[in-house]
Amino acid sequence: MPKTYAVTGVASGIGAELARLLKSSGHTVIGFDLHETHANIDTFIPLDLNDKDSITTAAEQVTTQLDGLCNNAGLPPREGLEAALLQVNFLGTRAFTNAMLPHLNANASIVNMASRAGHGWRDNIDQIKRLGQLTHPSQVEAFITSEGINATRCYNLSKEAMILWTAAITEQMVQAGIRINSLSPGGVATGILDDFKRAFGTQMAKNVERAGRPGKPEEIAKIAAFVLSPESNWLKGTDIAIDGGMGAFNQSDMLGLETLCLNRTGVAV
Repeated sequence: MPKTYAVTGVASGIGAELARLLKSSGHTVIGFDLHETHANIDTFIPLDLNDKDSITTAAEQVTTQLDGLCNNAGLPPREGLEAALLQVNFLGTRAFTNAMLPHLNANASIVNMASRAGHGWRDNIDQIKRLGQLTHPSQVEAFITSEGINATRCYNLSKEAMILWTAAITEQMVQAGIRINSLSPGGVATGILDDFKRAFGTQMAKNVERAGRPGKPEEIAKIAAFVLSPESNWLKGTDIAIDGGMGAFNQSDMLGLETLCLNRTGVAV
């Protein structure tokens, strides 16, 4: 049965692929972005997640009920974007989601685009909580100064916060009849891949080499479409890594799991 979905960051990358996939499956797509596009969407609504008024105005322009929302819009780890990274990738996305809740049908699905870079959240709980206490964009610069963080850390922090915020509101959403999950891609071959190479350097290059290649936007979009769909109805409050095995490689290295492996002759390696 055709559904109606909203996708942010719809002008390029994963968002554009998700819109294309949803439209090709017969669904209605409402697209949000800072850059206007009409490719593979039914309605375009301008949205600047770095602007409180834009968030409010964009949500007010939605005139139909939605079966799902994919919060895909985000900025890469780039020097000079520190405040915008925290605002767009987390604080603005959180505000936009809250503004969109009245438009979501019962049994709707929210998909939050996080990142493998957010998987260090266990070591940064207190800082994530401090970020979560910010309520206005005017507070962000002071937060960055007091925390002494650079663009790469701002990016990682925003994605850590996205993962934990998803978990934090899962019960509230379930009680409202809404599912919410996050996706954590590894390196993906989009127009901002070079930003990640500069930010994460040799570690990212090593991970991509071990995986054989970076991910493709359409691969991430297919999983996002599934998590948006009713077919994934028992997925609630989960973070799904989509990284070609990169996380497993690193975890095995860190924990020394090679002793658990057997070669083809049944001998431990």
